[in-house]
Amino acid sequence: MAADLILTNATVYTVDPTRPWASALAVKDGRVLSLEEVERGPKTEVLDLGGAFVLPGLVDVHTHHAFAGRAALFELELGTEADFDRLLAAVRERAAGLGPDEWVIGGAWASTLVARLSDRAARHALDEAAGGRPVTLADDSRHNRWVSSRALELAGITAATADPAGGEIGRDPATGEPTGVLLEAAGVLVEHALRETRKLTEEQHAAASRHAIGVLHSYGVTAFQDAGVSVDILRALKSLDDAGELDAWVVSSLLINDPIFGFDPIGAPLLEVAGRYRTEHHRPDFVKIFLDGVPPTRTAAFLEPYLPDEVHGGCHHGATTMPGEELEGWLRTAAEAGLSAKVHCTGDASVRATLDAVEKVRSEGYTEARFQVAHGQFVHPDDVPRFAALDVSADISPFLWVPGVIPSAIATVLPGDRAARMQPNRSLLDSGALVAGGSDWPVSESPNAWEGIQGLVTRRDPAGVHPGALWPEQAISLPEAIEVFTLGSARAMGLGDVTGSLSPGKSADFLVLDRDPFRTSPAELARTEVTETWFAGHRVFRRD
Repeated sequence: MAADLILTNATVYTVDPTRPWASALAVKDGRVLSLEEVERGPKTEVLDLGGAFVLPGLVDVHTHHAFAGRAALFELELGTEADFDRLLAAVRERAAGLGPDEWVIGGAWASTLVARLSDRAARHALDEAAGGRPVTLADDSRHNRWVSSRALELAGITAATADPAGGEIGRDPATGEPTGVLLEAAGVLVEHALRETRKLTEEQHAAASRHAIGVLHSYGVTAFQDAGVSVDILRALKSLDDAGELDAWVVSSLLINDPIFGFDPIGAPLLEVAGRYRTEHHRPDFVKIFLDGVPPTRTAAFLEPYLPDEVHGGCHHGATTMPGEELEGWLRTAAEAGLSAKVHCTGDASVRATLDAVEKVRSEGYTEARFQVAHGQFVHPDDVPRFAALDVSADISPFLWVPGVIPSAIATVLPGDRAARMQPNRSLLDSGALVAGGSDWPVSESPNAWEGIQGLVTRRDPAGVHPGALWPEQAISLPEAIEVFTLGSARAMGLGDVTGSLSPGKSADFLVLDRDPFRTSPAELARTEVTETWFAGHRVFRRD
């Protein structure tokens, strides 16, 4: 059988334990045919790579690709390094080109700024910068917002407005007047107001997905899981695949609850319609449950209390978004529908609640469903071995917990010994757990998996900006880190038989790199660049 494409003179790292290395790769009909040179036909394309390093396409288990594309095309992009004055300057510049009541939409501001933004004077400064326009700016977790007075007005938020379930309206302690900081579900009130006056077209939604997938290709990502989709996003993915433009394996996660996006429909109505958007390359195979918030705003659920503060006192643990019985019910509902589940957990109490719920559902015979704990920065030592025992995968985002802004913010709300024990990756792997790598882009500013891989190996800031190492005993090896962002993620997403390794019969998804990572200093891994990305046997990216 003649191959369509043969790579020769290559250094191929397959991530297939039965044959980890090869020097050639043959492709037929979009699939890996062989790891040897095979018969050539008159139309066979032969590429001599001159010894270049070849790796399976990277797999990102946790993105919000459409949000990233939308932000790049239609919103104000802020770096988390921006201080208060730079935030205002960016808003002022953006607002200058808008109509009198057009929205300024953007993000992300650093979670370390929460205290600075939480007073009326800061909101009034935002009002002045925006010329009285409505403004909504998301924080670095994308769970919380800072909004202007006009945005509060359009959302109907006043001193008399009660906190919505699962959310908190920041208030002036003397007057009760909203400060403009909205935590978790409180921000959904503004999202609903925003969508009354600003709706993206179907083509704009498709453009956002198309742009984001192009960015992912530039970093070598050929498969990803979107961690929370709307019908608009499902429709965009289907339209792209129907047009032959979806050059990636995409698994989407259907929102069961929605404390931050303001989508409609969610829950059972969304599950009912999702199947109509399934295509060759798009699989709406997961549900997504937010079980808690994020530590910097004390909305993550912990077994032990946060540090005391004036608002919450000394016994505040945070809380889960639903009781255990409700969580069990949704996991059971998903499994009965042939779906799997991704559960957002950032505190150790929510991780334990998820494992308890999975244990109950597994005991009832639901053995086929996949369950992911998303983020799981904090895991009680007693719960580490339960991941493997219950067949629960750990969806980790090393971009977010190496020394940087978010760990710095967490260190202000948790005791030092607890804040420093984040992401027990070595322990999870040693216990036999399946560990999968995700960027959580655009919560992370880039979906560059090599930043995450370097963080996994060194436990240090790949950018070199923030000093120190975070719990260095939990570092893992380079082969393990590469597997986390290839075969590990593919298996966690239900794509282990399709992609994640260069094995005969699998999709011919691969990268050509500018260096051999195994001959690269661990401190330089993040500098690795993708020179070519191939999906299903055809090139989708080439670096000029």
